[in-house]
This record gives sequence, structure tokens and C-alpha cells, in this order.
Amino acid sequence: MHRIKLRFIISLGLLLPISLVFGQTHSDLWGEGGEKWSPQSRLPDFSFAGYRSGESPLPTALATQSVSQFGAVGDGKTDCTKAFMRAIKATHQGVLEIPAGRFMINDIIPIDRPNLVLRGAGPGKTVIICPRALEDVKPNMSENTAGRPTSNYSWSGGFLWVKGTIKRDLVAPIIAEAKRGSKILKLKTPTGLLRQGQRVTIELHDDAEKSLVKHIYSGDAGDTAKLTPNNTVRLINTVASHTDTSVTLQRPLRLDLRKSWSPVLKTYEPTVSEVGIENLTIEFPRKPYEGHFTERGMNGIAMNQVADCWIRNVQISNSDSGIYLKGDFCTVDGVLLDSQRLPWDGTTGHHGILLGQDCLVQNFQFKTHFIHDITLHHFTSGNVVKNGSGINLSLDHHRKGPFENLFCNIDVGRGDEIWRSGGGGGLGKHSGGRGTFWRIQSEVPIDWPPSLFGPDSLNIIGVKSRMESIKKPFGKWYEAIPPEQLQPADLHAAQLFKRLENQTDR
Repeated sequence: MHRIKLRFIISLGLLLPISLVFGQTHSDLWGEGGEKWSPQSRLPDFSFAGYRSGESPLPTALATQSVSQFGAVGDGKTDCTKAFMRAIKATHQGVLEIPAGRFMINDIIPIDRPNLVLRGAGPGKTVIICPRALEDVKPNMSENTAGRPTSNYSWSGGFLWVKGTIKRDLVAPIIAEAKRGSKILKLKTPTGLLRQGQRVTIELHDDAEKSLVKHIYSGDAGDTAKLTPNNTVRLINTVASHTDTSVTLQRPLRLDLRKSWSPVLKTYEPTVSEVGIENLTIEFPRKPYEGHFTERGMNGIAMNQVADCWIRNVQISNSDSGIYLKGDFCTVDGVLLDSQRLPWDGTTGHHGILLGQDCLVQNFQFKTHFIHDITLHHFTSGNVVKNGSGINLSLDHHRKGPFENLFCNIDVGRGDEIWRSGGGGGLGKHSGGRGTFWRIQSEVPIDWPPSLFGPDSLNIIGVKSRMESIKKPFGKWYEAIPPEQLQPADLHAAQLFKRLENQTDR
């Protein structure tokens, strides 16, 4: 049958990639059902991203109170800031309803405790109007890495601002070196502080030679002149089992553990978790966008040092920046970013969505274009961005070692700005090792990124291509499978299914 197809193609005078002739559909890093994958693979395990590591769906509890009970009026004219604050203070836990209407907010609405959900009647029905910028509400000027006067709200903050802290107490030093892909930690001293299922922090401290940073970049970090040698890198994991002086982790290590990095095991205890913002629109004025680092903070939602929180079914319009998700294991599910602002150089804002650690963004739509549409911050890993689309998405890797993150099943639009990234000079290449791009649709072909973007340990699989496949186990990995043919379409979902299935079988 293959010979008949090949003769027919040759008779038409067509020269097509072998993948089109024989219909290659699976990556050699994964296979059909994960049979080609191992914990030591250059393809990372992304299955722990998002709310409760993907092991529980987002909650859907009934509303307990309404902001209307505390004086909020959705007429688009009444300042509802104090009413919202009263309602949040009175709702110790549960779902706080924001009914249909247009509610004006003139100050930051802080949430600093767990187990609280703000739920509207739906995007376009419940609209939170923010007529001012954060810099007008609470001035916070600074400067960027080039010394230019810039508001700190150019890269942080939101009018709905969820803030917590992460408590990390020392459990024990880690005394034995371990390789990436391992799950065993050997501890210096006995401990009775641990329990099965507990999240923990593995903390690494770089040495004078910056060898940890070099390791994160698979030995090809680029210019790191402005990176201090004492950087701390944190990996979050879960205790599968333990004895007095050893711990078996739930998931493979993302990095080697070396004695020169003084590895220690600490607890992981967030003060704020289980906070959700859902079913609403946040709207800013249609002021012209004046360009990079002019932003004064028309920012929608910020989450800082929180865990297991979520943003669901939310529209953010005319923002400087949409979402600053500087938390861990958080989920953004169903977000629309749009704008009617007069653009600057084709863009209407700074950051669309910025991610923390092990977060999941899915089912998103960018109907406008930011300087940095989706941003990975310093030393972040384990994030998954999938099942979304944009006009011409910039997948911004913001230097200082974001590594082992996944972009999957995305229509990036035109596609000629996919590698456009920011971050100050001297902070390493944009992406660290094993950043993975899987089934990316685009109008133009996507080649291997420029050398300053990242090391050769990146994984690019299933893109519109004019290149031949390159599959070097310790070099470049570029599988020229047409994206519409690549299976599974959603690598994250396939990895999560396989992990949970294996847990059930035990």
C-alpha cells in the first residue's frame, strides 16, 4: 500500500516530507502512549502543573454571600470599593457573589487569606470598571534594568490582588548527590516533620562559578555577567514516602543535586490557597497605549506567593497587563484578553499573562497583542500553556533561567514573533534547558530559534516547518511533524492521564 502511494506521489511530480507520505503522527520522545518516555528523558514531566497538581477539578461551590448585601451597586457610577472590602472581610470562607451589573472600583481590592472565591454572573454580565491606574492609587515608582524611571506596576500588581507568603522551615540538609530524574533524597539528620503527600521545597544555592545557572542552561547560558553567583533556585515536590533519613519524591527531579550547591530540604506552607476569581469582566478606559515602560498599572489580576488558586472564565479589556500569576500550582482556565486602545508599535499593553511555578494556563484567547503576551519569569519551571490562540503570540522567556516549561496545542497566529522575548542583558539566554514547544500552529514556518533564545536542549515538535527533522539526543531536537498530524494533541493531558492511571493501578 505504501509503495502504491509513493508511486502516485512521484507520478504527480510532488516532493513531500516523508511524514506526509507515511503519516508520522507520534514524537520519538513520547510515542503513542508514553512508551518512549522515561524520567531521565529530555522531554520533562509536565503533568503536575496547575491546581492541586491536576489531581482535582476546580471547585464549584454555591455562593454564600453577595457584595450587594454590603452596599455594592452595579450602576457603573457608584464607587463600590469599600463595599467590596466590607464583603470580603465579612466572608471568612466560601463564594462571594458579584451579581450582574457594572461595579466601579477605585482602589486595590486585596485578598490575603485562603478559601475565598469572587464569582460574577459571567463575562460581559458582571463588569468591574477600573477608571484609574495603580500608580494613581498607590504610587510606586522605580526604574527598569536600564535605569529608566518606570512604575513598578509595569511588571507587577493588579486591582484584584491576592497576596500570601510561603513558609519554608528547614527539614534537613541533603547529603547525597542525585541526578535529574531521580526521586530519592538522602538527608543528614533524622526528621519526624514529614508526612506522605506533603509538599516540600528543595532549595539550591549557586556557587561562585555560577555552575547551577550553567546547569539550568544545559551548559550554554550565554552572557551571565549581571547574574550574581548566589542565586537560589527552588523546586517544589511532594513526599511519596520517607524514612528517618531519606525521602522518596512523587515526581522526578528537574535538576541534578550537587554538594557544591548546598542542597537542603525545607517545608512548603502557603498562607493563602483555594482563592478563585471567576465569571466576570475587568474593564479599563480606552486610553492610548504609550509604549514599553510607560505603563502606570491598568492591571487586572495579581496573585503573589499563593498556591492552588485559580482564575476561571474571565475577560480583561484595555489593560496595561492582564494577569500576574506569581504563585505555584495555580490554574487560569478560560481567559479572554482584548483591547480597543490605540496601539503603540502594534501592541496595546506590556504583559498579557506572567507565570510563576508549576502553573497551568488553558483555553485562552488573545484578541489583542502585548509586548510580551505570555511570560515565563526567573527560574520558573513546570508551567504549561495550552489550548489557546492569539493574533501573533510572543512566548516570552524573560531570561534568568526559566526552564522545563511547555507550550502545547496553541495557534500563535502569524507566528513571526513567537521567539520575541525580553529581560535585561547579562542575565543569561532567554530560555533555560528543555523548554518544550509541542503542536504549534502558525501562518508562517517556525524555524529553530536564534542562538540567544536558548540552548540546544530545547524541544520543538510539531510546527509548520521548512526544516528537516533534527534529532540529536544531546543536541537540537526538532521533529518536523505537521502540527495537525501530531498526536497526542495535548501532551500535558496525556502525561497527566498516564500518571493518574499508574497511581490507580498501584
